[in-house]
Amino acid sequence: MDSMEQRRNEIVELVNQSGHISFAQLKKKIPQISEMTLRTDLKALDEAKRIVRVHGGAKSVDVVIGTDDLLSRRQVRNIEAKQLIAEKALKLIRKDVTIFLDSGSTTTALAACMPDQSNLIYTNSLTCAAELSKLSRPSVHILGGTLNRYSMSICGIRAYQDVLGLNFDQAVMGVTSYCEPTGFNCGVEDEAVLKRTVMRHAEQTVILMDSSKVDVKNTYAICTLADADVIISDGNLPEEFLEECRRYDVQVF
Repeated sequence: MDSMEQRRNEIVELVNQSGHISFAQLKKKIPQISEMTLRTDLKALDEAKRIVRVHGGAKSVDVVIGTDDLLSRRQVRNIEAKQLIAEKALKLIRKDVTIFLDSGSTTTALAACMPDQSNLIYTNSLTCAAELSKLSRPSVHILGGTLNRYSMSICGIRAYQDVLGLNFDQAVMGVTSYCEPTGFNCGVEDEAVLKRTVMRHAEQTVILMDSSKVDVKNTYAICTLADADVIISDGNLPEEFLEECRRYDVQVF
């Protein structure tokens, strides 16, 4: 491993440790390199999607996308659990209804096995849209807005405004984590706002969540258990969580 690669790996580690670090803090921790070299390194690491450059410093990819990694990496984790959740969710998808399909690796797994039937489907996920494009009968619409190139999703004010004019029979949502007392969470403020808005405009909210996301904290609250109708998981949810679901009359599959 050459010195440049070692240096850049050290920068990534420092950014990930703090979540958000200023340029001045990085320079203090790595005093042996010049400001110009550090700026070049940050630019290269941002282009490689290992960190995210922001004004005055850098953020961890984890903080920016609100997930445990890039979507491309998440798609190869817990594959069996995601497939099981997708198969369970498939049984709830009704014909001739309007569906919102959220972004994420588990919702993408669901999109990949959706039946070729008459549905009106809205999504903010480019990967879900790509899977749904293989079908001929559903009418598929993508929200407008700003691209998050890490999660391959659309959010922001335009996406929010699009949802304000819509009503959904079913909203199939992904979340980053769940913990008491905040409820379901994610790591991106715009995505949290969009998710909350979608749920307010849905007759039924279905949350897809594997058991690894329970008792994990994240920055932005989406909703509480009281706002969910159905949770679909991998069969390994903690008993304490299931007790809370029963308390709020939330169905668990």
